[in-house]
Amino acid sequence: MLKIVEEIIYTVTGKRNITDDTDFIKDLELNSFDIMNIVCAFEERFQITIPTRDVWKIHQVKDAVRYLQEKGISSSSENGSEDR
Repeated sequence: MLKIVEEIIYTVTGKRNITDDTDFIKDLELNSFDIMNIVCAFEERFQITIPTRDVWKIHQVKDAVRYLQEKGISSSSENGSEDR
């Protein structure tokens, strides 16, 4: 899952060297527009909706990974399909 999140972040921001502990604001220096673009990319890639109230809980890459996993997305999921 980290690889997929890393790929999305790179595609949206051009930022590399992402780890589980990477903070979107402190480490990557992203602004709210960048973060919303990443959220939109997650929604499009996995065919989900992420409410704004949930976005405020996602500070680090590991938060995004955990959130996606809680929504039933696995590392082998592609375009919203889940392996169940």
